[in-house]
Amino acid sequence: MNQEKTTNHYDNQNIFAKIIQGEIPCHKVYEDDKTLAFMDIMPMATGHVLVIPKCEAVELSTMPNEYLTAVFATAKKVTNALRTALNVQGIVQMQLNHADAGQSVFHYHVHLIPTHIKNLGHTLSNHEAGTTDHEKLAQLAHQIAKHIDN
Repeated sequence: MNQEKTTNHYDNQNIFAKIIQGEIPCHKVYEDDKTLAFMDIMPMATGHVLVIPKCEAVELSTMPNEYLTAVFATAKKVTNALRTALNVQGIVQMQLNHADAGQSVFHYHVHLIPTHIKNLGHTLSNHEAGTTDHEKLAQLAHQIAKHIDN
C-alpha cells in the first residue's frame, strides 16, 4: 500500500472520533449537527479552540464539501466569540494536512488560536508541550460559548 492511501485511511478510533462518539469528554464551546468546537487540552495560547467535522475525514482533500462549509461557518462563529470573550483581535487559523505537515491527529481539524503579535515575537507556545488545567479549560469554554451567535 502506498503512503498516500495509508495516510488517507480514516481510523474511527482516533481521539477526535472518540470525542464525537462521547467516549472521551471535551470542554465544548459549540456544537451543531455537522461540527464540534472544543478547547485544545494542549493549547498554544489561552483560548486555543479546535473545530472538527462530525464526519470521517482525515484532511482537507478527503472532506465532503458540505462539512467543509459547516466547519468554516463554525470557525467564524468561534472566532467572533473568541474576540469578544478574550478581548483579542489576532486569531491564528491553522490547519495541517498530512504527517509531513505536522498533522498528529488524523481527523480533519482547524485550530483557532488567539494571539498578540508583538515586534518579531509572538505569544504562541509549542503545541503538545503538555496539557493545561481542566478547570481553567472548562471556565474558558463557558466564557467563549456564551458569546456564540447561533
